[in-house]
Parts: sequence; structure tokens; C-alpha cells
Amino acid sequence: MPGFELFGNQERKELQDVLDNGVLMRYGFDGMRNGHWKAKELETELQKTFKVNHAQLVSSGTAAVSVALASAGVGAGDEVIMPTFTFVASFEAIMMLGAIPVLVDIDDTLTLDPKAVEKAITQKTKAVMVVQMCGSMGNMDALQEICDKHDLLLVEDACQAIGGTYKGKPLGSIGDLGCFSFDFVKTVTCGEGGAVITNNREYYINSDHYSDHGHDHVGNDRGAESHPLLGYNFRISELHAAVGLAQIKRLPEFLAMQKKHYTILREELSKIPEVTFRTVPEGGEESYAFLNFFLPDLETARKTMEAFKQEGVDVCWNYYDNNWHYVKEWHHLKDAKSLYPLSSDIKAELTKLKTKDFSQSDHFIGRNISCLIKLSWTEEEVKERANKMVKAIRNSL
Repeated sequence: MPGFELFGNQERKELQDVLDNGVLMRYGFDGMRNGHWKAKELETELQKTFKVNHAQLVSSGTAAVSVALASAGVGAGDEVIMPTFTFVASFEAIMMLGAIPVLVDIDDTLTLDPKAVEKAITQKTKAVMVVQMCGSMGNMDALQEICDKHDLLLVEDACQAIGGTYKGKPLGSIGDLGCFSFDFVKTVTCGEGGAVITNNREYYINSDHYSDHGHDHVGNDRGAESHPLLGYNFRISELHAAVGLAQIKRLPEFLAMQKKHYTILREELSKIPEVTFRTVPEGGEESYAFLNFFLPDLETARKTMEAFKQEGVDVCWNYYDNNWHYVKEWHHLKDAKSLYPLSSDIKAELTKLKTKDFSQSDHFIGRNISCLIKLSWTEEEVKERANKMVKAIRNSL
């Protein structure tokens, strides 16, 4: 999965361009650049790749979620529905705006259960955020239908699923806004970075201003620019954008390698009757960044993880007891351990997490094992890995 596995001459060239002209900031210093605008070039490539009208680079995937929500007017007191299985950045990005994260169950897609989403909607609900975890997607038609019915924003966090598609549309381009992360372990990396994509020009303009202290970016004199609105600093640097510019052009290469390795592993695991795989909605195609499969129960999954360790099978996780990706261990969230005072509405919602029934999510996460697909493996290494995985699973059943 991580693009850093295959850094090469393309990345070095783009970086050298920035170092040669000496301008590391994405805005201003026009005369020094010698025509090099890496962030602008990367935004153009993102528009082409995801078939959208607008792309705004930011400093991280977390920033992308906050900027996306803010650009559409989500803020204090608004509820944002999100899944129990995601990275902690999801609720961090929501709470930073003073909005309220409302956690609901996942289904066998390992993303939002549309039925759980419907039940969680209140008069305060402003957005539904589907997190396309581990390379695949939720039931996008059902989620879009719910959002249309209740006049809600549909926001896609596609940080772990770059290159996946649903009915021919790139993940991230289906909802009102899409978010990507380009951190060090993503399929396309900038080292640190992220992006917001949208077809809504108003949201784009807002994200452009909001992510750079409210600058309107009109004219070529940064010091003379106006500030139509309040903003913050979520800028990406030219150095980070340069790496991403090389990497995004290599995305088809990365996806082909992921699919090849994924397919070898899945075909071998399919020979075990007790192994089933996550549901990919009809019309969807994963990015093949992860192979996700289910075992009969939590005990078997835990035994299999131990067996994997014994066999030397790495980069696989059972997220049930994971500190970072599943609600069960988010004690700092449940206990509202914030450095600054939280609103009473946020505190009230977080308190519910201590007793809220997420047994449906437990059912899927407890039995799931998620395996990262590495780009650097040789075909022989993948086949050897597949044999070790099959042996470990059979010994655990």
C-alpha cells in the first residue's frame, strides 16, 4: 500500500525542482519560482484523477475532514454521523469545529450501516460521514438516498481507499465533499498532506480561503489580499506537494500491483470454507490496499493473529482491541479528556458512548482480520505469505 515503498527518480526530480528554486511555500514569491507551482500542479492532477471540478490541498487528512465540513457550514452544535470503525482523526476533525460526533454501527462492508444512520438522525444532524476504511466502500446508493431524504451533507473520508471506485465513479467524488490523506503510509504519499475534492464551487472557494488564514488569493501580491472570512493554517508545503505530484501519476501502477498481490492472497484463503470476505457493494471495486476477511468468531480471530506471528506474517490486524481504530478502546473520547472545555452538547453525546450498544459492530470487527497489501513484495513472497496464512488459519480453527 504505501507509496514510499517505491520512491524513485520521479519523486527526486520534483523535489529537486523545489530545492533549486528555493520556494518551499505554496503561495507567493512568484518571481523566484521559475514557473514551478507544485501544489497547483498536484491539484490539477487530482481533479483529473477523481473527475471533479475542484481540489484543495491541505496539510493532512485530518485537516481535510475539518476543512471539508467547515467549507459546507458545519460547526458548533451540528451533529455529524460517523462510524465506530475508523481512525481517531474522524472524531478529532469533527470536534475541532465544535460539532458533535455521533457514532453508529457498521455492517459487513466495514463502513456505515445505512439502517443505523437512519435511526441516528435528529434535528441537529448536518452531515453523514462515510469512512471508506481499508480500501473499500459503504453502500453509497443507500447512504446518498438517506442524505437526500433528510437534506444532509454526504462527506466521504476516502483516506484509505484512494483508487477505489463505485459504479465507475472514484471514491471521494460521490458525495458532496471527499477527503484524502497523503501521509507517509498511504498508497499515494506526500509525507504529510491531504486534499478536499468537490464539484461545488462555493465549498471549494470556502476551503481555499479557510485553509490559508482566510486569504482570498486574488491577484499576485499576497500582502494585499483580502480576508472574506476567518481561517486557519492548513497549508501544504511545496516540498510535500512535489512528492505527491510524482506519486499521483504513479497511482495506476500502484493499484495494479495491489490488485495482483491481493488476488493471490484471496484465492488461497478462499479455499478455507470458514473464511468469508467483507462485502463490497454491487458495482464497487476496492483499491486492493487491504485484504479483509472474517473468521467464525473473536476467539478464532485472536488465535489466528497469534499463529500469524508465529509464522512471521506481519502487517495484519484484528481491530477489536486496537487503540486507534475502533470505539472499544477510545477511552479518551468516552471520558472527554480534552485540553480545553467542550460544549455541554458534545459532553452529553460522548457520555452516551460508555453505555451505547455497539454489539453489531463488535460482531464484525471481532471476527475481522485486515491485512495490508505491500507494493514491495515479489510474487514469490506473496505466494509464500499466502501459504503461511492458510496454514495459520487452519491450525486456529
